[in-house]
Amino acid sequence: MRYVWLMFGLFTTALLGLLAWQQLRPAAPVPASGDLPPVRAVVYRATAGPSVTRADSVVRLALRQLGKAYCYAGTTPEGGFDCSGFLTYVYSQFDVDVPHSSALQYKTGTAVPREQARKGDLIIFTGTAQTSTTPGHAGIVISEPGQPLRFVHSSSSKRDPGVKISQVDGTDYERRFLGIRRVL
Repeated sequence: MRYVWLMFGLFTTALLGLLAWQQLRPAAPVPASGDLPPVRAVVYRATAGPSVTRADSVVRLALRQLGKAYCYAGTTPEGGFDCSGFLTYVYSQFDVDVPHSSALQYKTGTAVPREQARKGDLIIFTGTAQTSTTPGHAGIVISEPGQPLRFVHSSSSKRDPGVKISQVDGTDYERRFLGIRRVL
């Protein structure tokens, strides 16, 4: 019986030590890739700290989808996204109606000059064909005015499909750029 109590005492001590260690260890740093826990709530202001804008919340949710699969006509994280379905999903979480079509998204909201693009704006591109002049791809701007224009989108690229971050300047997206639309 002495061994049972000894084992019980050791087990209890180990369990209490583990709980104490978890309380005392420093918080893990937030990953740069945007792998944050999913959040549906819209946060406009932090309890103690700087403001969190609606656009910041949209971008954070969009970045949480990094690595999700590309799926033609897809509109969910579980099933995957096409480019316009990705935008439809993200903005719907904030009660912003964005159609599931890059052509219709190009007519949504208000046109904004490229140099005034900011976080949360829609960015619209032509299709990939050299002669294409109509909307064929869309994403969400994640950069601020004055920074290189970067966006998160669901790409159908054979080499690297799925939700990812891309840059406009110095890439084929520059040739394909059509416009910026503000919906927030």
